[in-house]
Amino acid sequence: MDERSPPIAETARAHLETRVPIGAEGEPVAELVARLSTGRHALVDPVWVVDDAGRLLGVVPTGELLAAARDATLSALMRPPPPTVDAETDQERVAIVAHQHRLAAVPVVDPERRFLGVVPPTALVDVLLREHEEDLRRFTGIVGSANHALGALALPPARRVRNRLPWLLVGFAGSILAAGVMAGFEARLQAEVAIAFFVPSIVYLADAIGTQSEAVTVRGLSLEHAPLGRLLWGELATGAILGALLGLAVLPAALWLGASAGLAAAVAVALFAAGATASGIGLLFPWILSRLGLDPAYGSGPVATVVQDLLTLLVYFASVVVFA
Repeated sequence: MDERSPPIAETARAHLETRVPIGAEGEPVAELVARLSTGRHALVDPVWVVDDAGRLLGVVPTGELLAAARDATLSALMRPPPPTVDAETDQERVAIVAHQHRLAAVPVVDPERRFLGVVPPTALVDVLLREHEEDLRRFTGIVGSANHALGALALPPARRVRNRLPWLLVGFAGSILAAGVMAGFEARLQAEVAIAFFVPSIVYLADAIGTQSEAVTVRGLSLEHAPLGRLLWGELATGAILGALLGLAVLPAALWLGASAGLAAAVAVALFAAGATASGIGLLFPWILSRLGLDPAYGSGPVATVVQDLLTLLVYFASVVVFA
């Protein structure tokens, strides 16, 4: 998660709903039911129970409240309160808390645990939709923000170019470096043209593995709090296994296409190494950005792809030198 303070419009405070039923711990059921019938509430379930200082103590499901004896007190009926957030909690974190604990509404408290209200279900759905759209834009390297995907489509061409061009320029710089790598092996390519045949497939498969890791990591960073070493080891192992399986699959295909045994082995080894490398990059880029206080989704754009492509080419040509 972003370690900096998010804008107010993206916090729990911006979605706070205060029109909810609140009862005192010693209040009889009959009094609360009578009070509920005369008030206007945006949400009626559950009843939030507080002490004299307004601190949240628990909840009473409205169905149980209506079925209880009228002389019973709320303290006898209440359940422990669900997990809470403070008013400055990032809206995405609020949605994650709701998902993790299966909450229809998330209670909001101040630093002294005084009950402020809830983030209602409609706001949670809206947050999830907005965050999903924002991640998709960042994932494809489109900067800027839009209230809705349709808004992005309605932008004039000049604005669309301004939003997309920065990351494409990064990709362009990376393509120049990739061309330089290819040029460095010009003599070897002239001697065995078949080496170039496998470049697109190796780069594509490495990118696909890296993209899977990025997609899992971007959202996983909000939920997973394991040490980096454990996370990295898991992704490296996963990428290596995927690369090994793809490498074994490509061996007969490369030989069938006319590659020498050495070149086929180089392709297989390159896929194995590129799989592990791409998985590592797919985890490290979002993790580093998260630690810098930036949204980790930015690590899933063209920059990570460019780095993966360059390293994949270097690994492949190094394998060619060794095996072919």
